[in-house]
Amino acid sequence: MAIQKPSHTLAKIHLKALRTKSFHILFTLSFTVFINMFCFAQELPKPKDPIRPKPITDTTVVKTDSIIGLPTPIKEIDSTQKDSVPKKKEFLTDIVKYKAKDYVSMNQRLQQTTLYNEAEVNYGDMNITSGIIIIDHNKDLVYAGRLKDTAGVYTQSPVFTQGANVVEPDSIIFNTVTKKALIFNSRTEQSGGTIISEVTKKENDSVYFVKNAKYTTSENLDDPEYYFLMRRAKIVPGKKVVTGLANMFIYDVPTPIGVPFAYFPMSDKQTSGIIFPSFGEDNGNDRGYFLQNGGYYFAISDYIDLAVLGDYYTNGSYGLRLETNYVTRYRYNGKLSLRYENLINSERGFPDYSKSTIYNIRWSHSQDAKANPSSRFSASVNLGSSTYFRQSINQLNLSNSQNNTLSSSISYSKSFEGEPQVNTSITATHSQNTNTEVINMTLPTFQGSVSRVFPFAPKTGSKKGVIQNINFQYNVRAENRIQTTDSLFFKSEMFDEAKIGALHSIPVSTNFKVFKYFSMSANVNLEENWTYNTINKFQNEDGEIITEDLKGFDRFLTYNFGTSIGTTIYGMFNFEKEGKDPKIQAIRHVIRPSISYNINPAFDQYYDSFEVIDADGTTKEEYTRFQSSIFGAPNQNFSSSLGISLGNNFEAKVRDSDSTATEPKKIKLLNNLNFSTSYNFAADSLRWSPMRVSGGTTVLNDKMNINFGATLDPYALDNNNRRVNQFNIDNGGSLFRLTSANINMSYTLSSKTFDDTKQEDDPAIQESIRSGGRADDLFGKPQDFADRRLSDEDKSKQNKEESTEFYNYKIPWSLRLAYAVNYSNSTRQNEISSHSLMFSGDIDLSPRWAIGASSGYDFVNQGFTLTQLRFERDLLSWRMNFSWVPFGTYNSWNFFIGIKSSLLKDIKYDKRRQRDQRL
Repeated sequence: MAIQKPSHTLAKIHLKALRTKSFHILFTLSFTVFINMFCFAQELPKPKDPIRPKPITDTTVVKTDSIIGLPTPIKEIDSTQKDSVPKKKEFLTDIVKYKAKDYVSMNQRLQQTTLYNEAEVNYGDMNITSGIIIIDHNKDLVYAGRLKDTAGVYTQSPVFTQGANVVEPDSIIFNTVTKKALIFNSRTEQSGGTIISEVTKKENDSVYFVKNAKYTTSENLDDPEYYFLMRRAKIVPGKKVVTGLANMFIYDVPTPIGVPFAYFPMSDKQTSGIIFPSFGEDNGNDRGYFLQNGGYYFAISDYIDLAVLGDYYTNGSYGLRLETNYVTRYRYNGKLSLRYENLINSERGFPDYSKSTIYNIRWSHSQDAKANPSSRFSASVNLGSSTYFRQSINQLNLSNSQNNTLSSSISYSKSFEGEPQVNTSITATHSQNTNTEVINMTLPTFQGSVSRVFPFAPKTGSKKGVIQNINFQYNVRAENRIQTTDSLFFKSEMFDEAKIGALHSIPVSTNFKVFKYFSMSANVNLEENWTYNTINKFQNEDGEIITEDLKGFDRFLTYNFGTSIGTTIYGMFNFEKEGKDPKIQAIRHVIRPSISYNINPAFDQYYDSFEVIDADGTTKEEYTRFQSSIFGAPNQNFSSSLGISLGNNFEAKVRDSDSTATEPKKIKLLNNLNFSTSYNFAADSLRWSPMRVSGGTTVLNDKMNINFGATLDPYALDNNNRRVNQFNIDNGGSLFRLTSANINMSYTLSSKTFDDTKQEDDPAIQESIRSGGRADDLFGKPQDFADRRLSDEDKSKQNKEESTEFYNYKIPWSLRLAYAVNYSNSTRQNEISSHSLMFSGDIDLSPRWAIGASSGYDFVNQGFTLTQLRFERDLLSWRMNFSWVPFGTYNSWNFFIGIKSSLLKDIKYDKRRQRDQRL
């Protein structure tokens, strides 16, 4: 036998003692079935009668096949013979290619074919590599295994790949007739987990039996930090794993955590299943022992799911939550959450016994922009009991306990293309103050508008002058406005005080240039107000003034006129001199002055009067029947006012600290500094309105935002702290009297690692925003450690990729500060009404240790605000979290340790101490 040793080329074998066609079929059959075993796929059909190799006669001419390297016999074909039986379909549907680095040999006596050193076989999308591959044709066995070098070290373990499936055993023995196999020390990934088995028996393509197998989700398969030892188990690839006695090992140390039998679902698709609850004891409110967050998950379809979760306390308290997600690609997606809790404090018969029910409804829906460009439907709903986030015993968001407002909006808009374009929308809104428990709703609000029409514009070219720029449009807004309280919400009584109205407006305006540098505009606005709620006032026989509510259609028409003129002035102060390069090279000042004049007529025709008889005699009191109109009442007093405003912007050009920069660096000194006031010519007194000053800027590379404002009143106060028609400077004071002022500053500072991370992208922050909370974590970070939706599973992977040997060289951290102060002096109270500093920060002490804190200080009340301390430890396949509110109304702590993988997320320990809600 002559052995050719090609280097990574297709083997070419010349044999005369073996019938080539028979060997070719057997060889490809062996490898095909062998490969199918690895990929857990459906096997190819086999011939009914296996063909045994026979010696080739001396008269047979042999040539080498250039594709697969096998000898092919050439026979004379009788052209007169024609087989009437149709040929069977080819057993192989693709070309088999194989190679070996050292040699490919065939032993005629032992009937064996050997591929040695870096042996590789390719068939379609299947690939197997191994140190050695041996095919035994007598015993119908295929063997693939490792090579042992001179040092006794095994290398080149078999690796089988088909698509995304990879199997890595030490060796394998496969029977090509029975289709059974023995696999030794294999590693198989199944739905996010890995099965490491000493011995695996392949019964058929869909059933495997393993002995002393380890199941783990660890990334370190050579030394997993934990695994479940399955003594004997049955595996159905892609579906399930059923095992007998199994218990957990942590670093090869057995633990008492085990089960007599277990079932592991292995589907790549969503599957329904039980959600195991957390357990504990609530000592703070005497609710006893509890089970929380337990329930069932329904995988309804690929487009919608449903989770039913519940809580139960031994004193009778319980909670229920329904959560669903739905999505249709390229059309819409949304989330719906319904929460209900029945709370019982203490026990019946005790003086501190109480019972209450709270609920919360959240719904978010968004439509893909490409679904329908002319219409859009969206929803953002957050409503429920005003005390829900303060009383809930199972809330996901601590920071929402500081939220004072719940708001909702559901809208549908439709645009009708054309000239002019018509836009319509229907919106239902909800606003709820959780402190006063007052709820304002609009069910619904209809809005319609017609785009601007320029009746005198030329057909071609730009519009010029007063006439060509004249335009008008039409707007309508109709509302059904409801104001109710938390106790009447979702009851028929909430509609008793509903108000209905509509406002039609037609604004007519134009704009033009004056003296080249001035922009001037003029406008007239017509408004028609429809209402179904009017009043009637009178004095009854007892002398009481009665206000009678009337239902019915009524209307009034108003109009006003306005004009304005403005310009922009640019100023530049250069500090550059010849031969000198100052740090500040120039300061740019942009001034935008504007003067406006407005006339609002008095509509006395809509006002009535009635006689009031008292001890001083008879007087007349005026009122308007449109006092209850939701869009306001007609103006009773004539107004002719002049408005003055001045806007400023300051920028500077400074020398760049980078010596390679060719242009100076631009920085903003003041983004805006605005002054505004007005003078009413028609007023009898107090013609000047208070001056409003506002401004803002950003400093420290735009990391710190500063906004400030103040109100300056030119008039003095009398002894009763009422404004009088006398200037403050004439009363012995200053030119203006400071009545109010405020300043707000926010500062975000982080290491380079945090620069590319957006706070809003955090799933926990998104959960807070959905509940009406802040976009930062200054009021605490939302945390529910058992809920994988609120965790960033890529964080540990990211830290692992970014970690270096000298980790202290790069420690990720972030710091957020917010400062606010408000001053009030409208009635000489001269007080700081509010003054607070809030801060929040996170720091990764090591690649797997992270701590964080959120707190604040109220300087007026001299106390700390809601304070939260956070600790997190990445334990490779596990994670540990501890959250602590050390003092205050929400004093509580929560400890969690569990497996990261969502497949085994129910293996956890969760211990918490809830706050005492009776404080």
